Amino acid sequence: MATAYSLTMTPKLPEPGKHTSDTKALFLDYLDYYRATVAAKLEGLSETELRTSRLPSGWTPLELIKHLVFMERRWLRWGFTAEPVSDPWGDNDAQGRWYVGPDESAQELLAALTEGGRRMRQIVERAELGASSAVGGRFQSAQEAPALVWILFHVLQEYARHAGHLDIARELTDGSVGE
Repeated sequence: MATAYSLTMTPKLPEPGKHTSDTKALFLDYLDYYRATVAAKLEGLSETELRTSRLPSGWTPLELIKHLVFMERRWLRWGFTAEPVSDPWGDNDAQGRWYVGPDESAQELLAALTEGGRRMRQIVERAELGASSAVGGRFQSAQEAPALVWILFHVLQEYARHAGHLDIARELTDGSVGE
């Protein structure tokens, strides 16, 4: 049985245009693109396929999506804004491996991914790229608190790298290929 999730539009890589020099807009557009891309990789997969690994490392497509939800939360909400978040490492089990419980659904995780993107956009639009992360959440001193621009680069590379991982996992599952 396929998932009920379906994209309403195919992700399109942001192209250079009139806003090319707006670094903040570039980050947000590319992050939206990669978030939509990783979500699209789940489309049409059965519940079994979402929860089955085809790779020696053992992660599943759903586990990767959950990791991205928590990664973004750790860096933007808990990290940059020092917002208290419950269980910032909730994507990991006791051994530090990605984990999705049997009661967690693709729809819930994709909704959390979308909400995380909405929340990130709010945070980034209100801040300067050179602003340092607040102290008190993930970072306990000003010396270890990175600038927002560093965080956005890091989050962007996480999404791009994991979109490629999902390309491979999806091709191994049913032959579908990415760009």
